[in-house]
Amino acid sequence: MKQVRRLIRQVGPSNASVLVTGPSGSGKELVARAIHLASGRAGAPRVAVNCGAIPRELLESELFGHEKGSFTGAHAQHRGRFEEADGGTLFLDEIGDMPADMQVKLLRVLEERVVQRVGGRGQIPVDVRIVAATHRDIERAIDEGRFREDLFYRLAVFPIEIPPLAERAEDIPLLARHFADRARPADRVRFTPAALDRLARHDWPGNVRELKNLIERAGILFTGQTIGAEQVESLLLRRGRVGAAERRALWEATDAMAPEPASAQAPVEAPALEAPSEASGDPVVVPIREGIDMTRLAAGQPVALREMLAEIEQRYIQEALALSGGVVADAARMLSLQRTTLIEKMRKYEVSAA
Repeated sequence: MKQVRRLIRQVGPSNASVLVTGPSGSGKELVARAIHLASGRAGAPRVAVNCGAIPRELLESELFGHEKGSFTGAHAQHRGRFEEADGGTLFLDEIGDMPADMQVKLLRVLEERVVQRVGGRGQIPVDVRIVAATHRDIERAIDEGRFREDLFYRLAVFPIEIPPLAERAEDIPLLARHFADRARPADRVRFTPAALDRLARHDWPGNVRELKNLIERAGILFTGQTIGAEQVESLLLRRGRVGAAERRALWEATDAMAPEPASAQAPVEAPALEAPSEASGDPVVVPIREGIDMTRLAAGQPVALREMLAEIEQRYIQEALALSGGVVADAARMLSLQRTTLIEKMRKYEVSAA
């Protein structure tokens, strides 16, 4: 992080475009703000746009503005974010999620330094310093044709990479104390050396944002107390994070359990788990041993879906651990989960790797 600060000090006074990369929650927007404050534009506007949060049909209008009557709902003239940031800094967050057609238009603006509002004819000159950020693997996106290489070189005149929190564990005690000190004096929590050591050993998939949330949660649960390793462990188990892959797997499981129309009254087995065959590398279907009776649902009777999904999840975990010989990392890969997420679920369901 000392290196990151040095890079910020070096690039800040220039007008070079900066591309900040790093995992979600690592502090990319804070870096963008620091670059703006270190520049000669600090007294001018700093405007932020999340390119992944704005619908693609509205993104052009959001960035470049529109004229009255240019499309349905355009009841008045609208200045875009480029115009709002004139003389200052425009922060384009999640630039890796920008649609391909908008990438072309953005490239033209960066090259010509003028914008044209939607429905307008005149060109408006803009003096804007661009700082972009993404958690995507941009080089891979370029190779796969999802991101323009020429736009990348326009944005990444000066690249800055933010390391994940797990790679700078020595920062964790400092950050924990910093976030704790932001609370009211009466509500501040303190940490024993053992608690700080436990925080440092966590892998922090949510990075600094996850740590900040944990400290805030600690202030609610243990107001004004000194927290030990045991309390930290309980806080880590309260994360309740469910990844997209997990949600998708659960929905696919429920889809696979849907009864066939002709045999709706027959018990249906839970979906199978696939593992690579040692001999051929082809998938081998390993059935979940106990079927799930669908007759209640077919008869119109209520079903405890949450408990049913939890049972399916537990069985998948047990089967994956059995197939992997108790190797948690291999079982996590089978289930498309992070290793730490699988460990949490094993604790939740009291499943042993042995």
